[in-house]
Amino acid sequence: MDMTGEQRIAAPRQVVWDALNDADALKASLPGCEEVEKISDTEFSAKLKLVVGPVKARFSGQVTLSDIDAPNGYTLSGQGSGGAAGFGKGEAKVTLSDDGDGTVISYTVHATVGGKLAQIGQRLIDATAKKMARQFFESFAAYLEAKGAPEGEAGEAAPPAAAQAKVADGQGLFWGMIGVALVILWIIN
Repeated sequence: MDMTGEQRIAAPRQVVWDALNDADALKASLPGCEEVEKISDTEFSAKLKLVVGPVKARFSGQVTLSDIDAPNGYTLSGQGSGGAAGFGKGEAKVTLSDDGDGTVISYTVHATVGGKLAQIGQRLIDATAKKMARQFFESFAAYLEAKGAPEGEAGEAAPPAAAQAKVADGQGLFWGMIGVALVILWIIN
């Protein structure tokens, strides 16, 4: 499975970068996330409870960051397992770029799934990825907004970040990030 997309977040690039590397921000943003642990500056682990069609399971996964170019991007390599429900592994290239007073997260993902997940069909997996991506980006934007980022010009409040958090192409960074590892993320993202 290959996916590409981009997402605009209404926050400065450094703020988005910091949040994409923060375990609390990831936990608050990932659908079904029960735990995110930052093992090191380049490694995260996560536990997620997911439902993909008829498959319901808890997944454990790890993501490693490489090719780090702060605050411009990195490569995520991840894998996750949900026991008999299946597994996922993949890689995502993530870049951040300025867009006015916001940031665009662009990503390219290559992922494979196996077990029961591979048997339920690409259409259902894609629909679930779309839903999870939308939820991730909405939650991520809301998390940043709650943390006080950003303010508009002249001290006026910016439009709600969640209102700008719509998935550009129906695919998800976190299906690529942790959702690839079965749904870590990160983004964005």
